[in-house]
Amino acid sequence: MKNKEGILIIGAGGVSTVATVKSAMNIDTFKNITLASRTLSKCAQIKDIVKDKTGVDIEIAQIDADDTNAVIELINKLNPKVVLNVALPYQDLTIMDACSATGTHYIDTANYEHPDEAKFEYKLQWERNNDFESKGLTALLGSGFDPGVTGVFVKYIEENYLDTIEYIDIMDCNAGDHGYKFATNFNPEINLREVSANGRYFENGKWIETTPLEIRVDWDYPEVGVKASYLLYHEELESLAKNIKGVKRIRFFMTFGDSYISHMNCLQNVGMLGIEPVMHKGVEIIPIEFLKTLLPDPASLGSRTKGLTNIGCVCEGLKDGVRKKYYIYNVCNHEECYRETASQAVSYTTGVPAMIGTKLVYNGTWDLKGARNVEEFESQTYMDELMTQGLPWKVIEMGI
Repeated sequence: MKNKEGILIIGAGGVSTVATVKSAMNIDTFKNITLASRTLSKCAQIKDIVKDKTGVDIEIAQIDADDTNAVIELINKLNPKVVLNVALPYQDLTIMDACSATGTHYIDTANYEHPDEAKFEYKLQWERNNDFESKGLTALLGSGFDPGVTGVFVKYIEENYLDTIEYIDIMDCNAGDHGYKFATNFNPEINLREVSANGRYFENGKWIETTPLEIRVDWDYPEVGVKASYLLYHEELESLAKNIKGVKRIRFFMTFGDSYISHMNCLQNVGMLGIEPVMHKGVEIIPIEFLKTLLPDPASLGSRTKGLTNIGCVCEGLKDGVRKKYYIYNVCNHEECYRETASQAVSYTTGVPAMIGTKLVYNGTWDLKGARNVEEFESQTYMDELMTQGLPWKVIEMGI
């Protein structure tokens, strides 16, 4: 069998657009790129964007990512070295299993979520660790921004600034304005299920649960200003609690405007965020899936969105016995992202790290085997790539 070469990207939304454009900008590494999705017309649209932005021709294919055997068949046909999964989190396991069966490295940006249960966790993906490890394969889990860059940020602080990290606050601000009264910046099903769920954070070895949006802080984001930020549960909390030794507390905060919260609460109160089937005029529908058809496609927001994002980590701990606190963050401009990749900054900040993680696994720089999270690898190479691929970062020391 000939050597594996090239990458297969599965999924055709906003994040995929960015990841595919940026992969084409790194074609010297990847050699060839195939983009596959259930909807071939979306792949064709991205193919045209990639050609316009980079001059690179990519291949496209149709695939049902819910069907492991179909994914296996496509992988065997293409023989890629790495599969980048930027489809829905519901499809993580089918794509992982197809990669394992075909001897192919696997990358994703978000952990597995069951379509019929508003819950996401790494358990089922981590259970596949031995399978990937025994075959000499890497499954890189969560190489987006959060999760992804946030984990690398924490690792970088641990390797360069603090002997022990005790407290981590992940701060995620999207100060962009798309002009709609209500829209989500990534898949509405995932976004609304995540925000409307109970919050949760890790402290002193235990998980503490809160009601949705119960805890608020007003945080001063550099270059953006003070924004109301609400505690959510996010998957990198689970992996960081496992992988960062000595941590006492990890929390995640995200900004939401009053209008977004009012709309979401109203939709939840009337049952539109439900994930259980209901009957409507003799037809069974799932409310949140119907709502998704009414909301703007996140991939369409790029040309409308103006403003900045700021995502980073506040890490506090000890260095040579002295307590220190550092804030490491990236600021992204929606309009600049759109000019480069035809996508807004929320897609950009996920798609660029997805490509970086794929590149480091592809070229063997990150070569730990098994199902691994980003903070298990050395950070410097990834941090250097962020600087050159469009996501520059800063570190500032804060007062205690």
